[in-house]
Amino acid sequence: MTIAVVGATGMVGAVMLQVLHERGFAEHDILAVASERSVGKELAFADRKLKVIGLEEAVSKAPDIALFSAGGATSLEWAPRFAAAGTYVIDNSSAWRMEEGIPLVVPEINGEQLNASHHIIANPNCSTIQMVLVLAPLHQKYSLKRVVVSTYQSITGTGVKAVQQLENEKAGRKGEMAYPYPIHENALPHCDVFLENGYTKEEMKLVNETHKILDPAIQVTATAVRIPVKGGHSESVNLEFEQEFQISDLKRLLSQSPGIVVQDNIDVNQYPMPRYAENKDEVFVGRIRRDLSQVNSLNLWIVADNLRKGAATNAVQIAELLIEKGIVA
Repeated sequence: MTIAVVGATGMVGAVMLQVLHERGFAEHDILAVASERSVGKELAFADRKLKVIGLEEAVSKAPDIALFSAGGATSLEWAPRFAAAGTYVIDNSSAWRMEEGIPLVVPEINGEQLNASHHIIANPNCSTIQMVLVLAPLHQKYSLKRVVVSTYQSITGTGVKAVQQLENEKAGRKGEMAYPYPIHENALPHCDVFLENGYTKEEMKLVNETHKILDPAIQVTATAVRIPVKGGHSESVNLEFEQEFQISDLKRLLSQSPGIVVQDNIDVNQYPMPRYAENKDEVFVGRIRRDLSQVNSLNLWIVADNLRKGAATNAVQIAELLIEKGIVA
C-alpha cells in the first residue's frame, strides 16, 4: 500500500508520520510530500529516511491514501487531482468540511457513513473533534438542546511560527509575529479571522461542524481564545438537554465511550490539563457538574492534544477505517 502525507514538513504532517509509524504503517510505502521549496529534504520515519517529493510526482504515483495537511488552497487545488487518480484523500484543512456530499468524519461517531464513492473525506477542526466526541453519546441518550463553548487553544494550532513567537517572547528576543499581540503571559480572544457576524472563523467552525456531524437542531455558540500553552486545547462546555440525567449515569456513559477518558475526582484535584494530554490520543473530560442555574444543564471541561486526536490521529483512524471496510486494500 502507498500512503502520501501532503504537508509532511509541517507541524501536523510531522505528527501524521509519527502516528503512522506508531499504528503499524511503517511496512507500507510512505511518500513525504511538500511544496517545491522542500523537495529533496530528508525526513526521519521509522528506521529509514524519506526524501520529500513534490505534488506532481506524488499524484503520478497514484497513492492509495493521501493524508493532507498543507492548507486550504493546496487542498482545493490538489485533492481533486489525487481523487481523479483513484486516491482516497483525507483532508485536514477546512476546504471541504462543509461541502455537500463530502463526509466530515470522527470515526467513533460517524465512521459508518464512509463508502467507496468518497474519494475526498474531511477531517473536522481540532476543537470540534474533541468536543463532539464527548457530546455524541450524551446527545444520543439525553438529546442536546444547546451548547455554549469557550475554548482555550494551544499555540500549536497556529503552527511553527506561533511556537517560535512564544519562545522568542519568553527569552526576550524580537522576532516574527504569528499574532497581532504578544502571546506570552497573555490570552487572545482571536482564533482565525473575524467574520461579518462578529465571530471568528474558528468559532463558526465549532457551530457548523457540530451541526454537520451531530445534529443541525442543536443550538451552538462559541468563543475561541488562544493561550500560551503547547500541550493541547481545553474547552469549557455548558450543555442543556431535553431530558433529565443523573451525574453518576452520565459519567458512566462517558467512561464507557471509545476514545474518552474521564478524569474527575476533585477530592484529589484530578481533572484534565493540556500539560498531561500532550502526545496522547484520548480526549479527557472532567469537572463534570450540574449547571445550578438551569434545568437539565451541565458543565464540563474537555482537553485533548490538538495535533494528535485533533488532527493527525483522527486522520490516520479514518485511513484505518477505509482499510477495515475493504474500501482500500
